Amino acid sequence: MRSDRIENLREGYSPPTADEVVQAAQIACLIEVSASKPGNVSRLYDFHDMRMEDFLLSAAAIGPAIRQAGQASVGETVLRAIQDTKRLVRANTNLGIVLLMAPLARAAMAPGSGTLRQRLSNVLAGLTVEDARLAYRAIRLASPGGLGRVDRGDVSAEPDVTLRQAMSLAADRDSVAREYVTDYAITFQQTVPVLRDCLQTCPSLTDATVQTALTLLTQVPDTLIIRKLGLDAAREVSRQAEEVLRQGGVLTERGRAALAHFDNSLRDATNSLNPGTTADLVTTALFVLLLENGLSVLLK
Repeated sequence: MRSDRIENLREGYSPPTADEVVQAAQIACLIEVSASKPGNVSRLYDFHDMRMEDFLLSAAAIGPAIRQAGQASVGETVLRAIQDTKRLVRANTNLGIVLLMAPLARAAMAPGSGTLRQRLSNVLAGLTVEDARLAYRAIRLASPGGLGRVDRGDVSAEPDVTLRQAMSLAADRDSVAREYVTDYAITFQQTVPVLRDCLQTCPSLTDATVQTALTLLTQVPDTLIIRKLGLDAAREVSRQAEEVLRQGGVLTERGRAALAHFDNSLRDATNSLNPGTTADLVTTALFVLLLENGLSVLLK
């Protein structure tokens, strides 16, 4: 995808319609799963407990909840999106994505001025204990792997803090939670800029998505892997991603060969080396790109 594809990206932020927000959310999910990112479900690989079609169904399922995000609370949006997903899909395909998209969707449709991130900051500052209670219900329903138990803020109990405060308790061990307390620093300061650069250098949107995922892995060890196998394992995955980029990533023949080898090394029967949090962050960056620049960016 060459520079002429993004030469007309809009400066600043122009609020989209509800339909555009829904389309942006669903398109972001579809692009992410269509890209053959290392260690993730894609067009080429399924897991033993989830397939690509589960992610396609999940992308469709979140539409009604995202459409109402401007009127509903963040907690209500998260819970409805997960409830609607579970009616179609047995596995946890999108909890992290929903947790990250819900505040963004509300911010996108909120009245007033300011950039998308400024509006998001206001949404996050206004989160309540009720938002936490509903989000906890959604997390229990999705039943994600590797959560474990903690002394305070455990999702098995009813929360006594706001959703942002609850996320702050997990921020040191989960990148999705960390986004809530940093106004999405990883998304806006790291992932979206990388994605923009990759859109100029990569031959396709899916290639740009893969290259972005590789780059983010080198910068932020995947916290899903950390929860399952520990920090050393996540750092080793980051080291391998860096080596793939040194070979060129998706941009060179050597890089693609290294990428295929890296992908294969992350796959086993338990999918314990799945960089799932990285995938969630990349999906969120795609969502932000579409919200800030309009759906027509896909045609440039």
